[in-house]
Amino acid sequence: MIIDEDDPPPAYQITELIENAVLELYPDSFLTLQSSSPEPDPQPVDHRDWHIKLNIVIQVVGSRGDVQPFIALGNELQRHGHRVRLATHNVFEDFVKESGLEFYPIGGDPAELMAYMVKNPGLIPSLKSLRAGDIQRKRAMIAEMLDGSWRSCIEPDIVSRRPFVAEAIIANPPSFAHIHCAQALSIPVHLMFTMPWTSTKAFSHPLANLKYSKTDPGIANYISYGVVEFLTWQGLGDVINKWRRHTLELEPVPFSEGPALAETLKIPFTYCWSPALVPKPADWASHIDVCGFFFRGPPNYTPSEDIDAFLRAGPPPIYIGFGSIVIDDPKQMSALILDAIQATGVRAIISRGWSKLDGPPLPNVLYIGDCPHEWLFKYVAAVVHHGGAGTTACGLLNGRPTTIVPFFGDQPFWGNMVAASGAGPKPIPHRALDAEKLAQAIRFCLSPQAAVAAQGIADRIRAERPGVEVAVESFHANLPHDPLQCDLLGDRPASWVLKKGKRKVQLSKVAAEVLVRDMGIDRKSLKVHETSYISVENRRWDPLTGTSSAFLGSAADMVDGAAGILVKPYQELRRVRSGLPPERQAQASDPDEEFLEGSSRGMESLRNGLQTAGAMAKASGKSVAKVFLGGTRGLCVTIPLAATEGLRSVPKLYGEEVRDNGRVDNWRSGIVVAGRTFVHGLADGVSGLVVDPYRGAREEGVVGMAKGLGKGTLGFWTKGGSATLGLVAYPGQGIYKSIRAVKHNKTLKQIIAVRHAEGEWLIQAVEGAERQKVVLKYAEFMGDGLNKER
Repeated sequence: MIIDEDDPPPAYQITELIENAVLELYPDSFLTLQSSSPEPDPQPVDHRDWHIKLNIVIQVVGSRGDVQPFIALGNELQRHGHRVRLATHNVFEDFVKESGLEFYPIGGDPAELMAYMVKNPGLIPSLKSLRAGDIQRKRAMIAEMLDGSWRSCIEPDIVSRRPFVAEAIIANPPSFAHIHCAQALSIPVHLMFTMPWTSTKAFSHPLANLKYSKTDPGIANYISYGVVEFLTWQGLGDVINKWRRHTLELEPVPFSEGPALAETLKIPFTYCWSPALVPKPADWASHIDVCGFFFRGPPNYTPSEDIDAFLRAGPPPIYIGFGSIVIDDPKQMSALILDAIQATGVRAIISRGWSKLDGPPLPNVLYIGDCPHEWLFKYVAAVVHHGGAGTTACGLLNGRPTTIVPFFGDQPFWGNMVAASGAGPKPIPHRALDAEKLAQAIRFCLSPQAAVAAQGIADRIRAERPGVEVAVESFHANLPHDPLQCDLLGDRPASWVLKKGKRKVQLSKVAAEVLVRDMGIDRKSLKVHETSYISVENRRWDPLTGTSSAFLGSAADMVDGAAGILVKPYQELRRVRSGLPPERQAQASDPDEEFLEGSSRGMESLRNGLQTAGAMAKASGKSVAKVFLGGTRGLCVTIPLAATEGLRSVPKLYGEEVRDNGRVDNWRSGIVVAGRTFVHGLADGVSGLVVDPYRGAREEGVVGMAKGLGKGTLGFWTKGGSATLGLVAYPGQGIYKSIRAVKHNKTLKQIIAVRHAEGEWLIQAVEGAERQKVVLKYAEFMGDGLNKER
């Protein structure tokens, strides 16, 4: 399979062109890079021996250029004994399967997504796209991919029907489903990407174009990530929350938490670029790694006769190609390129791509179709392309000076990275491109200084360990080992927990099935094991804003429910009417036949009317219930909890650590957390009246004592207040969660069923000796009182 690495970046990206400046933040700090930073440590990822074999689903949304690095990653994971399923668009099925990975289709059309981005390169869609319904189609496609991503975690192989239940998720951020699927399954999730997606002061978000101002570049860079994430969530948050409610049966993500969910939860993140080109920023935490580019093995490729003859006929040519970018006027672009070639006198290979670039036959120009860059770039002098991450990496690996003509997405980012390294000129936005600018860029790429810079980067990249190896180490280093390990079969992941008195044992699917079959353990006694708990809660910063937002949120829910008392029945009526077949035309001529048919139609119309009235009444009743339940929940749970958490968070405002009193999952844990909060809150509040003034006096004298007295007094009231309110808030929260778990248990039952199904399939390959080993270990583990402390 010949892979065209000239694929554009993902077409789903919220983006803007440099010359458009649709998203204007503060300074133009795109080149406020770490180009002057000291040499980075080579891929500083902790090595960790790993022997637990996992079912891993890799979820990828984007073009083939986005999928290809994850195929290389999947193959490396397979070498470590993991079972790997790659879930992506249907059109990549053959591409994935030919690599030896399992494939699962999630839907979505990458070509349509890319076409949308080409038509709408800015953050705000054009009026033409709005009128054409492109936005709604794109949102519907996202909803389809969310559903497909969830199915990829739990459904059998689409061909062999071999059961599969994910035990870890790896994803690129724009697949959107990753964290939510991991939360539903209580399994680890790890994000990987080819462009920056984590807030940093070192450089701005690639999809944000920053303009000059007096604002500190570092601050503007950091803010740019939040702005892009906010706009993304604003456009898709309702789609994701609807899917969470109806498919995963999870509560909606609060609007204030959605944009920064991955950073708030500290989801492990691995970036797939070379630290030789973009070092890891100093303000990225330890759970974020820069591992190196993901390169596949050299393809088995034999060039066509015309390519071979052209390369042999003269000095190394330059390469020009824009892959799957669809250019508005390919004839004009082709003429522009030829003018620049003639002005510089170079030989050139032009990749036709999706724009079908073409021109008159010239002795110094060759037009080609698909050709693997890993092979071709060894024989060219320089490369000119759109700036896809894969193409950029391949050019630099081969030491080729690079000119980038960005169209959208992360392409300007990579253009600036290359320019900052000295391996190419500043990127030329495609709308600003002309023959003179392209000719100047080509001359720069053919200069000795560009060649030296490009070769220097190539030498440093080749000196690094393979990026996929480091990425797998990063993945393993961030997995929770003990919660993942089966207590009876150490190389298998735990899926169940079995409790016997005060003892408990973590069981893999195979171990559990052995105990069920050979020891008569009741399946109902097996509880779903959480290997990685993810909680999405509305964080409260202080009692004022926390209580206010909770009150407004509850009021909004009640108003929405009240409006639904009238609106929902009308919507139901419209839905029923739109689904009715067109009226049949009477064709009978016999009066008796007409009478009978008329009577039949009348009865049918009466039944339909009654059904419609019933549906309308039901819809109105649901809205009435929503008003009542929303008000009850707000008064008894949401507002008291917001006030409690707001008071409890006040010490954070002056730098004090806040005690973690545990999580609330049900009414039992709600009572436990309430008790802890009450005891610790009162104790900490009273002790603060003495400890804080003493500590302040020791550090700053009388002034410090006064400050300490103020902190202690404030802490006494806020900690005491949260302790008292917590006696109501946390049990209320626990009761609410218990009721909700009983009502919304379809997804949990589904997870239980598919885990049992995979266990029944896996045990078929387990021999008697291993089954006996499980039985003996279980008896020893439970009978001798050996209970691991988790």
